[in-house]
Amino acid sequence: MIQFTVAGVAVGKQRVRFVRQTGRAYTPERTLNYEARIAAAGQDAMNGRPLLEGPLRLDVDCYAVVPKSWSKKKRADALAHRVRPTGKPDADNLLKSISDGLNLVIWMDDSQIVNAQVRKWYSDAPRVEITVQQEPTGDIFG
Repeated sequence: MIQFTVAGVAVGKQRVRFVRQTGRAYTPERTLNYEARIAAAGQDAMNGRPLLEGPLRLDVDCYAVVPKSWSKKKRADALAHRVRPTGKPDADNLLKSISDGLNLVIWMDDSQIVNAQVRKWYSDAPRVEITVQQEPTGDIFG
């Protein structure tokens, strides 16, 4: 099992942009920077171990900052996990930026992920907690 935390605000995968004059496509810099931060944290967590093989499970817990405009009661509810973030970034875009950032760092390709879960929470300390582990194989319907 590999577990690590990336401090700071989570960034969802942004769409590829196009330059009309040249027809060139590019990934926005904000996405590239975040994926690089994810990769660096993953590299530290791997500590020289070989890439994971086979089917994998990826769990992502994303902690967002409570908006300053919220009342004390709503803020307390958010920190007690009675109120959950429903705004941007989308869970699927978070998963994509993290899984792409960990390609060739923890696994060969994110196609190895057969089970993934993304949970969004509020916290005073924005961060993303990532857990990767082997997914058991076998007949689950047996």
